[in-house]
Formats: sequence, structure tokens, C-alpha cells
Amino acid sequence: MEQSIATTYVLPAALALIMFVMGTGLVPADFKRVLSHPKAAALGLFNQMILLPLIAFGLIQVFALDSALAIGVMLIAACPGGVTSNLITYICRGDAALSITLTAINSVLSVLTIPILLTWSILHFSGQGASIPPPLQIIVQLFLVTLLPVIAGMALRGTRPAFARKLDRPGRIASSVLFGIIVVGLIAKNTGLIKEH
Repeated sequence: MEQSIATTYVLPAALALIMFVMGTGLVPADFKRVLSHPKAAALGLFNQMILLPLIAFGLIQVFALDSALAIGVMLIAACPGGVTSNLITYICRGDAALSITLTAINSVLSVLTIPILLTWSILHFSGQGASIPPPLQIIVQLFLVTLLPVIAGMALRGTRPAFARKLDRPGRIASSVLFGIIVVGLIAKNTGLIKEH
């Protein structure tokens, strides 16, 4: 995809805002819940971080995807579930606390796991001569766009909980609108590629 002001600045800023809003809904206890449900947390993390990329790799082989699509599928498989998975768990009367814990832990770990899987995917599907972004650069970018905003949101909730609660509804609405704009914008920008594939 061509680099533009939208993809270079607007998209990362929008994603950072979404992660900040998610952070205002998290507390340190969300990370500690793994201790009270160690087997369920371990199974959930295994499914998200190991099994899902393996399934993605299998689908790539079955459908014989070209290298660009294969790398994209692997990247999507490496991404953490996000707040939508927590909402679906809540609606289905599942263990919402465990879902939040898995989202929180997976979001932190993805700062390291995404660069590793992305680098492997580029090398595997594009060949040894492929241009690979430096792993440290990817880690720094992910930290700035995901982890740092989540930490800032959690810090706001810890220091000013009443204000964080006031931000909850407008923040969720703004996040949903931004997410919708991002999806529509990316689809519009890549209409030709979508039709082709």
C-alpha cells in the first residue's frame, strides 16, 4: 500500500486513541486474574498466540495465497483480539473477566510476537531477498501505537477514575466511529486489490 499522510500519521493516531480508550477500561487487577484461572488463561493464550497462526498458515497452504496475501493473513492472525472479543464474551455470558485478562496480556505480548511472526512471514513467503523492516523499529512503533496508549489510559483511570468513567461512553463512540472510518478508508483505497483477489 502506498504511504500517505493518512496511513503514516492519521491511522496510527486513530489506533493510538482507540488503545487509549481501551486502557481507561483496564485496571492492574485485569492482569492478575491470570493467577486465579491459570489453566484457562494458558489455554486461551495458546489458542490466540500459537493455534490461530498455525490455522492461518494451514489456510494459506490450502488456498495457495500469493505472498502479499499470505503475509497479511499471518499478520492478522498475530494480532490480539481487542475489545470486541470482550464484548462478544459478555453477550454470550462467558467469563468476561478472563477475556479482558487475555486481551490485556496478549496486547502486551504482541509488541514482541508481531515483529517475530511478521519477520518470519516475510522471509518465508517472499524469499530471502525480501525487504524486512528492522524488528526494533516494529517493536518501537507497536509500543508507541498500542502499549503506551494503553498504559496512559490505565494511568488516567488509576489517578482520575471519575474522569475516566466520564470518558468511557464518548470514548467508545469515538473509537467505534474512528474504527469504521479506518475500515471504510482502507477498503476505498484498496478497491482495485479487493476486486482482483
